[in-house]
Amino acid sequence: MTDLKGLRPAEDCRWDCVALGEVMLRLDPGEGRIRTARTFQVWEGGGEYNVARGLRKTFGLRTSVVTALPRTETGALVEDLILQGGVDTSHILWREADGVGRNTRVGLNFTERGFGPRGALGCSDRANSSASQIRPDEVDWDQLFGVEGVRWLHTGGIFAALSETTAETTLAAIRAAKTHGVVVSYDLNYRASLWSSHPDPDAARRVNREIAGLVDVLVGDEYAYAACLGIETTDKRADPADSRPFDALVARLAKELPNVQVFAATLRDPVSASVNRWGGVLWLGGDRYATAINEVAVLDRVGGGDGFVSGLAYAFMGGLGAQAAVDYGVAHGAIAMTTPGDNAMTSLAEVKGLIEGRGAAAIR
Repeated sequence: MTDLKGLRPAEDCRWDCVALGEVMLRLDPGEGRIRTARTFQVWEGGGEYNVARGLRKTFGLRTSVVTALPRTETGALVEDLILQGGVDTSHILWREADGVGRNTRVGLNFTERGFGPRGALGCSDRANSSASQIRPDEVDWDQLFGVEGVRWLHTGGIFAALSETTAETTLAAIRAAKTHGVVVSYDLNYRASLWSSHPDPDAARRVNREIAGLVDVLVGDEYAYAACLGIETTDKRADPADSRPFDALVARLAKELPNVQVFAATLRDPVSASVNRWGGVLWLGGDRYATAINEVAVLDRVGGGDGFVSGLAYAFMGGLGAQAAVDYGVAHGAIAMTTPGDNAMTSLAEVKGLIEGRGAAAIR
């Protein structure tokens, strides 16, 4: 078996993919440092949303996002950036704001790209954001998944960890999606800054375990399983891009999480901020599919993992099989890291060219 089971036909659905998560403003100092910047370039970004944007802009699929924004100028800016990305905005929840951010606001993410020996650096300012206040009863899940129709729901551990209500919302969305036959992917996406300030990390792990037990596609390496789910492995990597500890863990995961069809992980070795060894692996039906580990030049590493997930989802939704899924994911993620901002500024032709070995050759 090389294909996902249960994918709804495209003609029966309005949306190929819907993402559930926070969309923030990313403030990028370019080649400079946050602490000395005088200008910032502004992008939109979010671990879950990036997948929907990649599926729309690179792969041409129909996508929407479930998120929340304040009725402020910064909220309008996020909406405008989402529209530029081609992602539908009809499922955005709009909050009335007090004008100074006391009751609700747009989350901010200051991100340095890094260079050579200086690693990438993120500095978030996202407390009390509109998305962190989403409650499960605010969205008509039956209308979205049943009446409109969705083939694939993507969400992740960043959104689920924002608050107690976002964890409840994530569970409600996934349960409703499964009721309507929607394939669900979940990226564990461990973030130390979120977990260090979480009021009850043990409760968060219990929620993540429940979520992981429901989804079809689970993304994360052995470190993410330990941090987010409390599932430990004693195996150690021979080098940072070694998949053997993850591979060994999959046999156990398949028993503990029998509903999961695909276990997938990126493999990254940051030789420097500017050069990474990069690849990916996935398991489906007890079989392993992987890419070679290659060195890629990195301009901006943020979004590489999200590019991996969107390439993987595109291949599975297109019936291309498991090996194509990991190939498209790794290629798309690699190109995502050659451009500024969270999202890949690329085309399907460029992704195919990289998979076929043409690399930087001109694509016509």
